[in-house]
Amino acid sequence: MQLAGQDLLLNYERLMVETNGLGAQNILTWSARFELQPDATGEPQVALQLAVGVVLPLTCQRCLGPVDVAVQIDRLFKFVDTEAQAELEDDESPEDVLVSSRDFDLQALIEDEVLMDLPVVPRHDTCPVAIKLAAADVDFEDAPAKPNPFAVLAGLKDTDQT
Repeated sequence: MQLAGQDLLLNYERLMVETNGLGAQNILTWSARFELQPDATGEPQVALQLAVGVVLPLTCQRCLGPVDVAVQIDRLFKFVDTEAQAELEDDESPEDVLVSSRDFDLQALIEDEVLMDLPVVPRHDTCPVAIKLAAADVDFEDAPAKPNPFAVLAGLKDTDQT
């Protein structure tokens, strides 16, 4: 069975938080293909091939300006019957492992996968504005120089000897 669709980013609450409410009209495209694949014992097992594509407006961490980040996901999942079985198979399986349930939420899985695929530090390849690499207080240069405390002590020593 194959499903495919497009959604507005607006329909994904947690992604809207990540984009600070921007890009609500951006299109998120997805496709999900469910199929039977043999497991380690040769028995048929449900698998899901998920593909997702979206462009998210994030904040560049270098220049602090807007940066569009394209997220493309193509991932294979297999389903198991219990959480315990999922924990056992998760580390050794090349596919991601999900527990099958009657109330499987494909939209939540799509959102989870996009969130996990976001860059930790979004940034432009080349920022469109010059990046300020130093910061200083404007009045710093005009501040009067404080006397060296050792010079003050030396001055007191000279006055004591006279």
